[in-house]
Amino acid sequence: MSHYYRLVVSCPDQVGIVARVSSFIAQQGGSITEASQHSDLETGCFFMRYEILADSVGMSAEALRTAFEPVASEFNMQWSLVDTQQRRRVVLMVSRESHCLVDLLYRWQAGELDCDIVGVISNHDDMRSLTEWYGIPYHHVPVDPDNKQVSFAKVQAEIDSARADCVVLARYMQILPPELCARYTGRVINIHHSFLPSFAGAKPYHQAYQRGVKLIGATCHYVTEELDAGPIIEQDIHRVSHCHTPTDLVRFGRDVEKAVLARGLRWHLEDRVLVHGNKTVVFS
Repeated sequence: MSHYYRLVVSCPDQVGIVARVSSFIAQQGGSITEASQHSDLETGCFFMRYEILADSVGMSAEALRTAFEPVASEFNMQWSLVDTQQRRRVVLMVSRESHCLVDLLYRWQAGELDCDIVGVISNHDDMRSLTEWYGIPYHHVPVDPDNKQVSFAKVQAEIDSARADCVVLARYMQILPPELCARYTGRVINIHHSFLPSFAGAKPYHQAYQRGVKLIGATCHYVTEELDAGPIIEQDIHRVSHCHTPTDLVRFGRDVEKAVLARGLRWHLEDRVLVHGNKTVVFS
């Protein structure tokens, strides 16, 4: 794969940002291979993502960061410059439903996800053989309903030990405690069906069938302390009709969930998602 530096910026909008940043990169000899920008007229915020061919710059990512600091200060930027050779370390979390885990592991092995999957954590032992077949460490951490604090302290220890940059809840059916959400703000990604709050609880697709819904879908979002209400990364739907059975709805739902989660994770790994309050700008 080609070696890039990714520059991601958010700042108050004003005239001249694109010209100033582009000129700076040109002064370093940099070749911009992809450029995206967006102005939020309602909030007056500006968002930018540039991919720069690393070999064209002729300096390290750290040196380029140092050189860019005066420009960032000039425009009061929140920014990061990522070296794509530094692969993200990802931990997956799962319970007993395997479809999202299987899909992500396959895509990772096929080279579709630019990351290192460094561990799988589960509150059940069902997915051990699958995970270890891929050569990935599996950590079984049961969650005691009477003492969840101890269980999630072990979960946090496993994530910290893996030096995870990102955690993906690939149908992990436990609610993360607020302190864990806060510790990994903007780095925990979840997937859920899009029936909430109408069909909460057990068998949501069966509930939806009884109601005669015509659309089912899935939402990929960042995890916050407010359950299933974090910034949305990606969503998709599948149309259904009176001809479809509850089993069909479950099958369609699984297909949508795994596709939406894979896209959301890939965009996160490629620094295409900029969080803005409880919304996102996604340069997909």
